[in-house]
Amino acid sequence: MTEHIATIKRNCVDLISEEDLKERLKESRPLRVKLGVDPSRPDLHLGHAVVLRKLREFQDLGHQVVLIIGDFTARIGDPSGKSKTRPMLSMEEVKENAISYQEQAFIILDREKTEVRYNGEWLDCMKFEDVVRLSGNYTVARMLERDDFNNRYNSNEPISVAEFLYPLAQAYDSVAVKSDIEIGGTDQLFNLLVGRKIQEAHGLKPQIVLTMPIIEGTDGTQKMSKSLGNYIAFNDTSRDIFGKIMSIPDELMVKYYRLLTDISDEEICAMEMSMKEGNVNPRDYKMNLGKLMVELVYGSSEAVNAYEEFVRVFQQKKAPEEMPDLELETGMMSLTDLLEKTHVKSRSEAKRVVVQGGVSINDEKKEDPFEELTLKNGDVLRVGKKKFYRVKL
Repeated sequence: MTEHIATIKRNCVDLISEEDLKERLKESRPLRVKLGVDPSRPDLHLGHAVVLRKLREFQDLGHQVVLIIGDFTARIGDPSGKSKTRPMLSMEEVKENAISYQEQAFIILDREKTEVRYNGEWLDCMKFEDVVRLSGNYTVARMLERDDFNNRYNSNEPISVAEFLYPLAQAYDSVAVKSDIEIGGTDQLFNLLVGRKIQEAHGLKPQIVLTMPIIEGTDGTQKMSKSLGNYIAFNDTSRDIFGKIMSIPDELMVKYYRLLTDISDEEICAMEMSMKEGNVNPRDYKMNLGKLMVELVYGSSEAVNAYEEFVRVFQQKKAPEEMPDLELETGMMSLTDLLEKTHVKSRSEAKRVVVQGGVSINDEKKEDPFEELTLKNGDVLRVGKKKFYRVKL
């Protein structure tokens, strides 16, 4: 049991409580471990992988993972960590996102060992009387203890009654599936604790709460988020995943290793010490991390390809093997006109990129934005460090 508990506790922030966990484990049965997710977006990123990897650990220990797709609660919108109400989604949007979400979650979870439930199964059929009774189990004062509600209340910003219903609905999910443990990010702690209270009110033993850290995105400062543009998505290409990992700050690398890989704490500590003492270039560890993240999503073969591609393009300064075609009606044009047909947004930006030395054709750096070109099929245009195009007339 000691090893079992140590595996469960590894990297977690909150465990409420360890004594409860020990008592449940003594029952010698698979515990029901719940994760509730709202398919508010169609894709996952590495921030979601932290919680999913912990769920996979529970599966490997022989427990039953219950993945609850919040098809009902996604239509309410959880304001956790937000300064305003999140837009409610239509049923069609929720269904499409839910399908995509599951497929990506099963990159990490064992599909055969995952019980998938939709909370509309029990929440859609509730009568108004049922909602009133559920609401009677929690006070407004306790709701206002949640940081985002409290901050908005003190700032005289509106809070709708519907937002108070969200944590109650999520809590009732725990009643419906009789969860022993609920897992989530640290930003979900309040909602998970409400689940304990609502389970007690329905005569159930309160669930154990376990939270995992929130990881920062590629900027190294803010929570990984698609809206902030600092995310590394499961559906990014293998090349983009590798490249984005290489862009994270060195100081964030150890946290990624700890939360997103199976490398032992001893190895990670040794790695950290090697970097502090200057014995190893952090770039080498980061390249290995990039390889591991691509392998997580796409497998080992694609991880090797992404690694070799990065070496070829960024270390050996060679063109990638694959690049988009840049279709042109004629090869006779100025360099500025050519750049306007790529991702460059304006003529002024095109001139700036050239002057800064960021443009080359067939490895020949271009310095004059007004140079008249005679392009031929197969010429390779490079813009900046990452953008390559193959001319196709």
